[in-house]
Amino acid sequence: MRKAIGVLVTAAACLAMGMLQFKEPANAGSAPSVVPAFTHSNQNDWLNSPPLSLTSLRDKVVLVEFWTFDCINCLRSIPSIQAIQERFAGKDFQIVSVHTPELAHERRRANVVNALKRLEITYPVMLDTDFSYWNAMNNRYWPAFYLIDKSGALREIVVGEIRVGDARTAKLEKSISALLGEMNTAK
Repeated sequence: MRKAIGVLVTAAACLAMGMLQFKEPANAGSAPSVVPAFTHSNQNDWLNSPPLSLTSLRDKVVLVEFWTFDCINCLRSIPSIQAIQERFAGKDFQIVSVHTPELAHERRRANVVNALKRLEITYPVMLDTDFSYWNAMNNRYWPAFYLIDKSGALREIVVGEIRVGDARTAKLEKSISALLGEMNTAK
């Protein structure tokens, strides 16, 4: 037993340091080729916004974020998302946060409302307590970010925690800028 725990601790440390990489089967967690419509249209399933649809967001670059309020990696990503929201404010850009609960207390709307206040999240949040959009997107991770262009095509996926100033966040911001520029020159 002690040896098995030691092996697990060593594997976890190697994974954390990037010395070991987790590989999934090739098709596991792959996003659908066509971005599915949001699965919730009831006002009770939306916070900070009336119900949105991808059709109503056509002509905007959309960043869909899957998260839950007690996931440490999600919490650490919030400052990056807020910085992205601030950087692209006033442009044809929209963040849509999809709150898909991992734990029982995260399913309660009131708890999500309190978390949004505490975390100062102001962008639209769709409550996905039934995992319908999570499943439609074939998502498997908290957090995960899906970048959709103005025509509604999925252009980029970022899985895992992002932080202000890290290379993955910079790449995501560069992709958003490129999509905004790409679509502006086409007008």
